[in-house]
Amino acid sequence: MKTLLPFVIGCLAATACVKKDDLIVWKAEATSPDGKWLASADTVQNGGFGSAHVDTSVYLKRTGSSQPPREVLVFTCHGVVPHPYVLDNAANHGGTIDLTMTWVTPTHLHVTYGAHPDIDLQIVKYAGVEITAQDLSGSGKGIPSPGQ
Repeated sequence: MKTLLPFVIGCLAATACVKKDDLIVWKAEATSPDGKWLASADTVQNGGFGSAHVDTSVYLKRTGSSQPPREVLVFTCHGVVPHPYVLDNAANHGGTIDLTMTWVTPTHLHVTYGAHPDIDLQIVKYAGVEITAQDLSGSGKGIPSPGQ
């Protein structure tokens, strides 16, 4: 038991020092037509004993603001990452769930996705911006978006 303890402590210390940016395998941005908002998305692949997961998040940020981006959608992704543990926007396009972000109007962000993810968070309106999400996989999982 005494020889195992330093190993366990070392593993915990190593995972505590990993920055989120080091775990991002895909990211994208889309600016609203009037330039007032920036939508961004990223997919994080985290590995480890009992903590392995792949999550894709969508954020909104008012351009020119010092406030951090606000998380408005979070998906738990199932399946494998095509190019694991490396930021590769070509190989990991769409963050394993074929996610796309399109500004329909300056105050309406439309997000599409597939591959049957679970929706962990869905904010449908933030600071006057409507956020709609559409599941193209036909799974019917998650929270229905307004207008669907």
